[in-house]
Amino acid sequence: MDRLSAAAARRLALAAQGFDRAHPAAVGSRQLTAAVDRLQVLQLDSVSVFARSHYLPLLARLGAYDRAVLDRLLFAHGGRYTEYWAHEAAVIRREDWPLWHWKRGELRERFTRKVPWVGENAALMAWLRAELADKGPLTVAEVEHDATGRRGPWWGWSDVKNGLEYLFAFGDVVSGGRRGFSRVYALPEHVGLAELHEVAVPKADAVRELVLRGVRALGVGTVGDIADYHRLKIAPTQAALRELVEAGDVEKVAVEGWERGGRSLPAFRVPGTRIPRRIDATALLSPFDPVVWNRDRALRIFGFHYRIEIYTPAPKRVYGYYSLPVLVDDALPGRIDLKSDRAAGVLRVQSAWAEEGADAGAMAERVAPALRAAAAWQGLGDVVVADRGDATAAVRAALDRG
Repeated sequence: MDRLSAAAARRLALAAQGFDRAHPAAVGSRQLTAAVDRLQVLQLDSVSVFARSHYLPLLARLGAYDRAVLDRLLFAHGGRYTEYWAHEAAVIRREDWPLWHWKRGELRERFTRKVPWVGENAALMAWLRAELADKGPLTVAEVEHDATGRRGPWWGWSDVKNGLEYLFAFGDVVSGGRRGFSRVYALPEHVGLAELHEVAVPKADAVRELVLRGVRALGVGTVGDIADYHRLKIAPTQAALRELVEAGDVEKVAVEGWERGGRSLPAFRVPGTRIPRRIDATALLSPFDPVVWNRDRALRIFGFHYRIEIYTPAPKRVYGYYSLPVLVDDALPGRIDLKSDRAAGVLRVQSAWAEEGADAGAMAERVAPALRAAAAWQGLGDVVVADRGDATAAVRAALDRG
């Protein structure tokens, strides 16, 4: 069994995520598509204090690009991509829809059995399907508008959203794209998914494929890391890994420092995967970037303890509302809380912090160009640095020198 140093494992993980290459000279549909396909899933989140989360992994890996081009790729009616609960709410390739047939069935069985609301609102859910069949793809607001005057004693406004989301989980309703950031709900036949919707890949086969893709996307990972990538359960992930190892598609490795309770954690990678000698990258990472979305993995690989503080009351926040990890080469030496102040036309650094033992000045010199580029990408004219955090002075000074 091969043994990897902690540094080699970091480089392998970052290379698998696309950080082993320079930003392209120009970013168009081809580069965006390749990056999304490499990630496998692009997590969606509604918070837009800096930029919506799905935009940021592509910025980190490719540099500045036209967000309208990405929106057309991701959310075009009947396009290359669709949405499902493939991690959290996430963009996936529409051709991968059959890989989730088993999950749609399991969610239908679980929610029907365990959530009384589903059974109690069967009439509403039938009405929602009929409404979409009659009117075509609609947002929640449009369904609610159409329902004015038709409300029975059995449902209210929030029930429309609940019903559509349960139907989305079951696959009875799918994504018809986005308007603004509001999901458009559609029937599978509206977006050309009806034929794929009927393809039932057996669960064991689908999980094995998803596990293999997770290993590729992670570079190297524990059973827990691999299961988390597509939100699979541990037992089927372990079974899939045994089959993949036996087939020679995956190999077991040991990684320096990957331990729990004094015992080494088994890790897995694709045989023959190249480990770069170095990573030369600077990036601001979304809280929902695959590099850091698994907080235990971020701590194990980078020594980076990360908790997003969106839901933490302001007086109890340590680093800030929307604190982004800073990637410099193969390390996470700090974090920066950003806000796009569109009214003032500036990007606000609300706080900046260096990790213990990290050189704040060196981090600031690397991150200052990324901050200026992020401001320009958002159409903002300047970067304004507040006084909170132990790295703000260094960041301000680096920006001033630039």
